[in-house]
Amino acid sequence: MTTALDRRELLWGASLGLYAAVVALVPGFPWKVALCAPVVLVPAMWWMLGGATRWLALFFLSALLLPPLPIAIGNSGPHVALVFAAAGVFVGLLRASQFKFQGDWLGVSLLTLFVVLLGSVAMAAIYSGWDVAAGSLARVLLLGISVYVFLYVRDGPGLGRAFGWLRLLFWAAAGSAVFAFVDFYFQFPAPAGYGRQFVWLTSGVFRRAQGFFYEAGTLGNLCAFFLEMIAVAMFRPRAARPLSLLAMLTGGTALASALVLSYSRSSLLNLAVALGVLVWLNRDRIRPGRLMAASTILGAAAAVVFAKVFPIFAQAYWDRIAHSALFFFESPDQVLSGRLQNWRLLADFLLAHPWHALLGVGYKTLPYSNFVGAGTIADNMYLSLLAETGVVGLIALLALNGAILTTAYRAAGAADPVRAFCGTWMFCFWAGQVVQMFSVDLLTFWRVLPVYFFVLGVAARADSHEHSLS
Repeated sequence: MTTALDRRELLWGASLGLYAAVVALVPGFPWKVALCAPVVLVPAMWWMLGGATRWLALFFLSALLLPPLPIAIGNSGPHVALVFAAAGVFVGLLRASQFKFQGDWLGVSLLTLFVVLLGSVAMAAIYSGWDVAAGSLARVLLLGISVYVFLYVRDGPGLGRAFGWLRLLFWAAAGSAVFAFVDFYFQFPAPAGYGRQFVWLTSGVFRRAQGFFYEAGTLGNLCAFFLEMIAVAMFRPRAARPLSLLAMLTGGTALASALVLSYSRSSLLNLAVALGVLVWLNRDRIRPGRLMAASTILGAAAAVVFAKVFPIFAQAYWDRIAHSALFFFESPDQVLSGRLQNWRLLADFLLAHPWHALLGVGYKTLPYSNFVGAGTIADNMYLSLLAETGVVGLIALLALNGAILTTAYRAAGAADPVRAFCGTWMFCFWAGQVVQMFSVDLLTFWRVLPVYFFVLGVAARADSHEHSLS
């Protein structure tokens, strides 16, 4: 005798079979992905609603370990991480009573920069049209994810085991680096959207390591961030480290390899500045002789291993670094990959039209319109914000940088070991970011920027009793 339960099971089975048949028959991979998405997303949504921070885990894992969807929207196509970010906003609304916003310099400066960028969308519409303005708005909202992650971590529901979160982020970044390494070696078909960045070697032309990201600079920036985490951990007692020495060595090897294969000199400079700041912070405990000896041995060992695995690339890479150092003052524009020409174009435009330096021409409009004479990629966050958002936007960015460095430095001296670790890490890293901003628009790295602001939120969180070393 068939029961009601049996009939429901038969109905569900038939429905799933019919659904699978529709997915199989629909032409085109993008449509298949779109139809399969609810099967994965609906259970994930239900699971996320059961906890305050579950959406963060899914957001970070998808942002670091998944490519964009193969759908022609924007530069690189939509990304599934946006779904989890939207879910995070919904979770935040459900738990709004648990938020305690701190109206300090850091929080206010971060929100001020976001509001200034949002307001510049009006300038984009006026000067470049609605299509460009829509793209400008989309990029402001993508930056807003990082703002929200910071406020959620610092002022929202508790995180619990903060070092557990750091381990999750580290292994996700290491996994992304491993894929980038393998992808560079085998040159898999590029993701849905990617920047056309290549390395010309005697053996052929190869796409630079970018992993799951749109371009190689994002990967390099992420690798530098977690390599700096390892460096900070090495100055801590074993009990105050988020990872074991073996784990840091394993993950660090993948991160360092991906950083080199990304061919990102600015990320390498970021790492150098951060390490210099870390040495300065620990100057009272460091013996210069031992530091130089250890650095020389590790650097030489890494160079030898890399030269054995990628001999042709290694030679080209070291030649590029040496060329940059030797010929910087002789041919600076060539060393900077044509950046000086773009900077001169923007400087001439602002000198000829000084009123645009007050309110700007709209955030992220320079590469997508000819308003300044030609589509221009500034590759300088300070100059880019001055031209696109005016003096107000530049001041807001400088204030934010100052607030981040001040907050992180204070947290570095906190009694709570988790806050002290994250504060030292962020202070060193953001010092490198401030320098790297002269050659890269880091605000566009929306998939990795939330990771940085997560760590900053942990360092800035007042109720340190919620943190745990486990």
